[in-house]
Amino acid sequence: MSNYDPHVPEGIRLQKVLAQAGVGSRRACEDLIARGKVQVNGRRVTELGTRVDPQTAIIHVRGKRVFLDDSHLTLVLNKPRGVVSTMSDPEGRPCLADFTADWDTRLFHVGRLDTDTEGLLLLTNDGELANRLTHPSWEVPKTYVATVAGQVARGLGRQLQSGVELEDGIVSVDGFTVKGIHGDESLVEIQLHSGKNRVVRRLMEAVGHPVKALVRTRFGTLQLGHMRPGTIKRLDGEPLAALMRMVEL
Repeated sequence: MSNYDPHVPEGIRLQKVLAQAGVGSRRACEDLIARGKVQVNGRRVTELGTRVDPQTAIIHVRGKRVFLDDSHLTLVLNKPRGVVSTMSDPEGRPCLADFTADWDTRLFHVGRLDTDTEGLLLLTNDGELANRLTHPSWEVPKTYVATVAGQVARGLGRQLQSGVELEDGIVSVDGFTVKGIHGDESLVEIQLHSGKNRVVRRLMEAVGHPVKALVRTRFGTLQLGHMRPGTIKRLDGEPLAALMRMVEL
C-alpha cells in the first residue's frame, strides 16, 4: 500500500522533487504527472498537489526509477582472487572493506564469491535491493568463465542443462559453451541462475571437470567488461535503473 497522502501538508510537491532530480522542468514534470506517467510507491499519481517525502518515496517515471538524492549507493567491484567476500576478516586476509574506504556507509555484499573466484561483485547500502537480487524467486542470471581440467566432451552441455544432482539438490544450467580446449584443459562459459554456495565448482566437479580458475563475468543486467581486478566503481544512471527494474524496484 502507498505510504503517502496527497492531502496532508508534509513533504514536498512531487513536481518539484522530480525537477530537482533532473527529470525536466517543473512544467514538464507537471505534464508527466497529469498524463499518468509517474508512480509513487507503486501507485500511479495524477494529482498535481501530491506531496512526497524524498527520503522514503520510491518514484518511477515512465517505468524507470528516479533517484532523489545521493544517499543510494551501489558499487561494482571486480573482486580479485584471494579476497574474502566479507566486510572484515578475523584472520586479517584481504576483504571487501579494503576497496570501499572512500564511502562512509554500511554496505551489503550482494551474494558472494569464494576466495579463489574473481569477477563481478555488487555492494550496496540498499538492503531491499540486496535481498531481491539474492532471493531465489527472482532467478537473477549469472555468467561465469571457467578453466576446467580435462577436455570437455561435446554432450556435456546437454547433460548440464538437463540437471546434475548435487548434495543439496538438482542444479541445471541455462547455457553452456566451450570456448576452447588447450592440452588437458578446457575454457568454458556457464550461465545459470542458481545462487547456491560454490555451485559452479561443485557442478563441474560432479561431471568430472574440476575448476582450476573461475571468473564471474555477468550478474543480472551488468557485465564485467574491461574492469581490471581490484577496480571498483559507482553504479548509477540507466545501468542502475535497469538492474532495479529487473527486480521491480
